[in-house]
Order: sequence, then structure tokens, then C-alpha cells
Amino acid sequence: MNRIETEVQLEDCLSEPTPEVIETLGRLPGDLMLLGVAGKMGPSLARMARRASDAAGVRRRVIGVARFTEGGQETLEAHGVETIRCDLLNEDDVARLPEAPNVIFMAGRKFGSTGDEPLTWAMNAYLPAVVARKYRQSRIVAFSTGNVYGFSPPGGGSRESDALQPIGEYAMSCLGRERMFAYFSRALKIPMAIVRLNYACELRYGVLVDLAQRIERGEMIDLAMGHFNVIWQGDANAMTLRALEHVSTPPWVVNVTGPETLSVRDVGRRLAELLGKPVRFAGGEAPEALLSNASIGLAQLGPPRVTAAELTERVADWVARGGRSLDKPTHFESRDGKF
Repeated sequence: MNRIETEVQLEDCLSEPTPEVIETLGRLPGDLMLLGVAGKMGPSLARMARRASDAAGVRRRVIGVARFTEGGQETLEAHGVETIRCDLLNEDDVARLPEAPNVIFMAGRKFGSTGDEPLTWAMNAYLPAVVARKYRQSRIVAFSTGNVYGFSPPGGGSRESDALQPIGEYAMSCLGRERMFAYFSRALKIPMAIVRLNYACELRYGVLVDLAQRIERGEMIDLAMGHFNVIWQGDANAMTLRALEHVSTPPWVVNVTGPETLSVRDVGRRLAELLGKPVRFAGGEAPEALLSNASIGLAQLGPPRVTAAELTERVADWVARGGRSLDKPTHFESRDGKF
């Protein structure tokens, strides 16, 4: 990946399909619906699906659905993605959505959960039931999170078969989302995949951006959550689209993240070196952190194109040049599950 200097270049990189994604969308028949497309990851994922379909010579509608409270419809439409404005919690609105053989479910709620837990549960655990009933004839790839796991020591990370120990109401509601999809997958014979993402990063947001910005501002970095996983968002996009060929009943569950277990201390020092700034740490590393084992996902969905080391360098370059931030911290350091 060459140096990224503008947001136009960044969006192009994030949405560039791999040859394997082009092959996947060349084999799959039918339109593709992305529910909750207006989040941080949705627009580039939708564009990748459009670009891959075009490259494969497949005529299909790629449709992005969201409330679009912060805009974004015109940009998606300009890149060949149809958009539909919809409140997904309104069952009448969902019932009017067009059918699509392929559905990617991205809707969910994390930040702001503390203090408004009922809405978080409605979005994360009730909405999946609405969507599953509507799209009972489709294949569904549904996003989840590594937060459904408990903490684990550095070196391996939680595997898909490990017991789930969600911490806090957000994580519990995400487990509720998985259980609802799993129930309807079994009851209605819907082929599904559940993608446990942990953590996607690009140059405007993500754990690496959080760390770089703190160093740039001269702020302390808390070491309690001393280790983390990260994956370039473009690679997460590619793996998600390839998961459409791995759906099953009951759902196929897969961790999507990079192969490296990263140290906050080591990454902080590297970012400080790249930024030419001092780094200050607070406290010490806890013996366990929120970590995911990526081996199954990497074997089935392909290796990442961008390593953590490369992504660290590009984040530092972007932050040093004053590149725009989405101002959406990950709060990855939270150990009590409150967001």
C-alpha cells in the first residue's frame, strides 16, 4: 500500500477488492443488501462489493440501508450503491425493504449504551429477530464483536469454540444478537455467518489512531488493557464479503482480526518514534486482555494485505500531517464493559 495522502485515496484503498473477493461475488447470484451501512465500516464495504461485482462482470444491485442521520447517501449513490433511508427498529419500514438473496447485517449500538441500555438491547438483540424473519430466504452475514469473550492472556487469544463471558451490558446485548440469529438460523433454516470483529482500524479511527492522537496531544496512555488485536479495515471488508460463501445452519462463527497480538507499550513507543514525540504511560499491564485468535478466519477467508507494522506507520504519518479524524474513540481500554 502506497502512502495515502487524501481521504479520496483512503476510501479507494479501503474499498479495493482482492482477487478472491471478486471471485466470490462472481460466483454468488443475486443482489446484496447491507443493513446499517452508514456506520464507520459500511460505506467502504458497500463500495468494495460494488467494485468486486463490476470487476466480476455480475449485474447486481448493491443496496445500503440506514437512517443516514449524518448523511452519506449521495457519496454512496455516486459510487453505484443504491440507498434506502429506513429506521430498522420500525417493523413496517423493514417489511417494505426489497428482498435480496445476500444480506450483511451491520446495525448495532455500542457507544452511549451506559445510561440508555434499553435502546442498546433493542438494537443489538431485538432487531436481529426482525431482520431474520424478513430475510428468511436469504443468506446472512451478521457482524458481532470480540467483546462477547472474556479476557485471555497474551499469546493466543480467544477461539470461536471458547466459552463466552461478556463483560457489561453492551457485550451481553451482543451475545443476545448472536443468540437471536442462531435461533432463527435453526428455526427457519437460514444459512448464516457471524463475524466477531476485533478491532478494525483505518487512518481516521481505530485503536492505533487513539494511541497516536494521545501521544500527539501529550496525554498519558493507560496500560491496564496492555494488549490488543487490530486489522486494516480494507482487509476486514474483504473477509466479510468472502464469508458470504461460508454461511451454514447453524451459523458459522468466525473471528476477524489480524494475526498479531500487539503490546500497547511497544506500539506506543513505535508511534512516539514515528511522531517524534515523547510517550508517557500510566500503570502497568493486567495479566489478561480482550484478545481474539484469528487462525480460522485467516485460513478460510484469506490473509491480510496490510500488516500491523505497516498500518502503524501509516497512522503515524496521517496523524502527523493533521489528517482528519472521525472523532470516534474506540475506548478499547475499558475493562468494565461500559461504553
